[in-house]
Amino acid sequence: MTSGAEASREGWSRRRFIGALGGAAAVVAVPAPASAPADPESAPPTGSTPAPAPGTHRKAKASGPRPLYLGTYTSVDGGGTGIGLATYDASTGQITGSGTLTGVADPSYLALHPDGRTLYAVDEQTAGAVTAVRLADRKILGARSTGGAGPCHLSVHPSGRWLLSANYTSGSVAVHPIGTSGALGERTALAKHSSPQPGPGQDGPHAHQFVTSPDGGHVLAVDLGTDTVYTYRLDTTKGTLTEVSQAHTRAGAGPRSLTFHPGGRYAYLANEVDDTIAVCAYDPATGALSIGAPQSSGSTGGTTNYPAQILVTPNGAYAYLANRGDNTLARYAVEADGARLRLLGTVPVSGDFPRQIALSPDGTLLFTANQKSSTVSVFHVDDSSGQLTLAGEPFASPVAVCALPL
Repeated sequence: MTSGAEASREGWSRRRFIGALGGAAAVVAVPAPASAPADPESAPPTGSTPAPAPGTHRKAKASGPRPLYLGTYTSVDGGGTGIGLATYDASTGQITGSGTLTGVADPSYLALHPDGRTLYAVDEQTAGAVTAVRLADRKILGARSTGGAGPCHLSVHPSGRWLLSANYTSGSVAVHPIGTSGALGERTALAKHSSPQPGPGQDGPHAHQFVTSPDGGHVLAVDLGTDTVYTYRLDTTKGTLTEVSQAHTRAGAGPRSLTFHPGGRYAYLANEVDDTIAVCAYDPATGALSIGAPQSSGSTGGTTNYPAQILVTPNGAYAYLANRGDNTLARYAVEADGARLRLLGTVPVSGDFPRQIALSPDGTLLFTANQKSSTVSVFHVDDSSGQLTLAGEPFASPVAVCALPL
């Protein structure tokens, strides 16, 4: 979901390209991040609380070929024709293509139902929609309007009953009911981010992500345009939204991607516009998020950089950030039960503009969808050190903007 790469799209531009901005607005502090060690690549996680033991919370290692679904744009030069179909070897990380599921327009982001039977895709167009696909026979179960333009993210509520989506261009978030077949019903909620006012250089609200908190009690929407993370209470009977809290970054940060630590009390926020990340404290009782001071993305400063997505390993010991422009993956040690991130170093992504990253279900592989190079890179994840090792040559995939390994 990125800036200039979309500026050339026909008919409308989903993102204005803006430079990294400073901003001096106050932020709510959480425990201060530790500084990077002198020899970051060799330093193990440290802190007041030991990192979880290697393998903790990790699923059993998969074997043999596993499904992989790839998102793309169908309305740009060199783009795909639908959702890419592939498999990956769970041991080697090698990807093998197996065709395309056509009939879905601009499926730039993908999500899986908790029961594993249904795949959901955004249709990132002016008349935004979300589409359901039954995986058993790859039948399209229909599409529903998101009530906005340019939906760029979606996720499934842990109950499996609700689909959450974010309309980037319209600055709104939507909820759709999910039936027993996996098909989507008519939209039950649409919340427009009308306040606060847009941040520096922004033309309006731009909802970028919509996810559920680990406790399941709240859903959080990250809005790049208003420099705000909105917390809502989702009525799991009616599918309606009630805003309960707002958390504000410093002006011009441009928050893009939020991910929670497995402990559920902390989250990490990637800020696209000012090239930073931040540790956030989360209160499950109220849904309130407190955003800490900005930290380095690990970018070198040699080129303009736009952090994309941040992930945490299943054992909660390490975090990874995709850097577009710098074209690296930053690795962080997670310390103090999740309250602190310490930059350990970066590795080249072996591609151009890593738009999205994803871990395999067992956490042993990390996939990067490299938009400008039209490739997917795969890395082995070392369980004890968190180090990343490239698993062979990247896989060619037209305008790769999302990789979903199952």
